Amino acid sequence: RDFSGASGLFSLQFTDAYPRPAVLAFIDALRLFTIGFSWGGFESIVFEHDLAAERQDRLFPSKVGEGCGGVVRLSIGLEDTSDLLQDLAQALERMTEVAGSDEFKGRKYSLDDYIS
Repeated sequence: RDFSGASGLFSLQFTDAYPRPAVLAFIDALRLFTIGFSWGGFESIVFEHDLAAERQDRLFPSKVGEGCGGVVRLSIGLEDTSDLLQDLAQALERMTEVAGSDEFKGRKYSLDDYIS
């Protein structure tokens, strides 16, 4: 009966094409997500997570330079889904600008990138 659905808590692990300043720019660009650690509320929350400091096994690369970059944890609140997706899209654009990678230069994100 209770807790039979999906969770609104998940992580994003970026590639090492996005250095830490770009990941922090992603977090700073978010308008609807509050930086914090409390997962019990109704508002959307974000924080940077140092996965390499906690993971000791080698099930997947977790260190910058091994193909993986920063990790961001998201707790999705009760805000409108399209508003949250637009917020994430504009934050990804900002992160890409800060990263300055030619691979991603000029990339525009839209809701269609996230909705299947």
